Amino acid sequence: MESLGGFLKSRRGRVTPAEIGLRTYGTARRVPGLRREELAQLAGVSAGYYTRLEQGQAETASAQVLDALARVLQLDPVETVHLHNLARRSANPGLSEPPPEVLHPRVLALLEGLADAMPALVLGRRGDVLAWNRTGHALFAGHLPFDAPEDPARRPSIPRLFFLDPLLRDLHHNWAELARVHVAYLRLTAGRFPTDARLAALIGELTMRSDEFATLWATGDVADCTVGAMNLRHPTVGAVDVTYQVWLQPDSPGHRLEIYTPDDPASADALRLLTHQSHRDPAGAARPRRSATTPG
Repeated sequence: MESLGGFLKSRRGRVTPAEIGLRTYGTARRVPGLRREELAQLAGVSAGYYTRLEQGQAETASAQVLDALARVLQLDPVETVHLHNLARRSANPGLSEPPPEVLHPRVLALLEGLADAMPALVLGRRGDVLAWNRTGHALFAGHLPFDAPEDPARRPSIPRLFFLDPLLRDLHHNWAELARVHVAYLRLTAGRFPTDARLAALIGELTMRSDEFATLWATGDVADCTVGAMNLRHPTVGAVDVTYQVWLQPDSPGHRLEIYTPDDPASADALRLLTHQSHRDPAGAARPRRSATTPG
């Protein structure tokens, strides 16, 4: 999992003195971005304190200090939230095994209300599929059992599939663009849930098994993921261009309902054909079932 110091160092390295109006008088520089003492001076803290903060030796940082650092580093609102999340994590760095995620009944009722008119998935905090409708299953993972989300031990992991499953990779025509989004959002999630041992294990696994993931993770980029385009090349219905929209669930922080709408008439026709095929396929005959477990 990422540290506060690691994030500060990566963001410091991308800000040049010229961008913030700092004169260097033509002197040679050993670092591509700001020096520690330059950042500390501009943020109004001592160089020694900032060095301890970046090296993980300072116990905590106030909200005022973090906001000052974010201002100098030109962080956007999402990056600033991530900075504060990492600062809170530094006070409690231990990991713990989380309980299985459970879909809230109201979220499941909403998914069932959508029926199969458009593809939809409900994702947990680590990107595990908690539920999907038949069209969503057929669009993204028809090679997997439809009932897989019902068992916490074998729930499909979208990040794992995206980087390690060649079928899902071939499905996405704009894979490289979406890969950056996946990694940046996973970093944001890691800041929100810093003690999740399964999330840490997922990040470690992807770093070891995927060179693309490791390269993107090393950039330090962080971003939210609420809307975007997917250009798909489906093996049975051909080209499908959709826009994904994310609906956060206030009853279950970290759970996301993702709905995919067609971008053009041809894509709408392809989705209708896919829905018709999924109704005929016994693997997609069942609808999402309500869980008897108390929502978590």
